[in-house]
Amino acid sequence: MVNIIPESATRKDIKNAFSVSRESLKKLDIFVELLRKWQKKINLVGPKELVRLWSRHIADGLELANAIPLDVKSIVDLGSGSGIPGIIVAIALSDRGVEVHLVESNGKKAAFMREAIRKTGVKATVHCARIEDVYDQPWVNEIELVTARALAPLPLLVKLAVPFVESGGEMLFLKGEAVDSELTQTSKYWNMKHICLPSRTNVAGCILSIKEVRHASGATKSIG
Repeated sequence: MVNIIPESATRKDIKNAFSVSRESLKKLDIFVELLRKWQKKINLVGPKELVRLWSRHIADGLELANAIPLDVKSIVDLGSGSGIPGIIVAIALSDRGVEVHLVESNGKKAAFMREAIRKTGVKATVHCARIEDVYDQPWVNEIELVTARALAPLPLLVKLAVPFVESGGEMLFLKGEAVDSELTQTSKYWNMKHICLPSRTNVAGCILSIKEVRHASGATKSIG
């Protein structure tokens, strides 16, 4: 049974729950402070989400980082928005030399992430573009794992992620209580191996690990 982190969890609670190093905690503090500052000018997260930045959003990124295999060195986070979970993952894995690519089409959010990367000094690159428009870029060939949170229904999400890991790799998606029905729908289009890893932030959700994706026999490529 996984201990679910309550919404009332504090910064200290999250630090202890995920054994966050002193260096990573400093970078997380910088990120949170910067997000709160920019939030006054642009909408990075919902107004009600500021009170649970640590208990939900930072925790989401940290639990995702913990699920990434030790040998992975290059990651892409799709629809990165305000850098949650992508920059959180980059901070958590900064001592492993992992390169994180962040794809976000919103120019203001991309600008925020670039400033967050500059302030925290993490190894990450922002690509201000639609996901489909980066498939032909050279760095895509180095990607070993794809992450995303709250971006799209699973059938479309898999379709968007496949070009990054066609030669082998893994997808890790934070999913909620509808994950079973999404998996059923996805099976109409894709054959794949998947595992639902328990989430510490959502009792009804999971971290969905997907590997070895292939088009289902007779399936149309028209998804989403």
